[in-house]
Amino acid sequence: MNKQMMNREELISKWLDNNLNDQELKAFKNLEDYDDLVKLDTSLQAFKVDNYDTSKELENVLSFIKSKKQTKTHWFKPLMRVAAILAICFGLYYYTTTLDTTISTEYAQKTTIELPDASSVSLNAKSILVYNKKDWKHDREVELQGEAFFNVAKGSSFKVNTTSGTVTVYGTQFNVKHRDNYFEVICYEGLVGVTYNSQETKLKPGDSFLIIDGKTIAKEKEHLTMPSWLNNASTFKSLPYKVVIAEFERQYNVDITLLGIDSTQLFTGSFTHDDIDVALKSITLPLHVTYSKTNNTITLKRE
Repeated sequence: MNKQMMNREELISKWLDNNLNDQELKAFKNLEDYDDLVKLDTSLQAFKVDNYDTSKELENVLSFIKSKKQTKTHWFKPLMRVAAILAICFGLYYYTTTLDTTISTEYAQKTTIELPDASSVSLNAKSILVYNKKDWKHDREVELQGEAFFNVAKGSSFKVNTTSGTVTVYGTQFNVKHRDNYFEVICYEGLVGVTYNSQETKLKPGDSFLIIDGKTIAKEKEHLTMPSWLNNASTFKSLPYKVVIAEFERQYNVDITLLGIDSTQLFTGSFTHDDIDVALKSITLPLHVTYSKTNNTITLKRE
């Protein structure tokens, strides 16, 4: 690239950054394509970010350049570079400001996050929460896969969407658990609406909504003020043993094999998330089951 071309590109770059001194500004204005550069910059600044279409704007820029190519081919390449850089920068800005925010936890991991309105969400192990910061003021809505406890700030409608159903918040504190063939909502404070199969059920404090394998399961009144998993323990009341085993695997990042054990039998009890040996005894002794461990694999066997 010759020195004249480098000077031209340097002037254009500094002009775009509003970084020209008096001497450079004079030199820039003496460029024979000065008028066209100003028109190009004006047209690019005129668009609104919310309606910006990167592909369309780049196409318009290239069309503009093409129309000038017949008479001013000598400035085609530097201007094309500038136009492409501008289009890419604006496109990246638009993309990053509309991108969804995804929070996820791994096996044996929990986390608590604060949403844009100061609502808080605690995620249990192996869970995913998705929301959009840009639209939050107008649309307080999240997508959940897994389990989470919500403490929602007062404001407009707040929704938790799962592939099984939608939870609409009229109160402030509730827990949503959405796993394979398992959908449960427990209201701890306020009022919560659960929409399942196009029918909404309202839950008051202590009420639960539970679907296992597509069947509605009746539950006793919940007397705890928050889910036990927030205090590093999992509690179960007359739930299939397979539900217990799946939760154990998530909390300890292990694989469990059942030998001679009916996974549909009901289990009532709890296990801690802090000590795997104590936890194993908690889920095996009540059912007269023995266990053996090999690295991350655990085998449970009927005595």
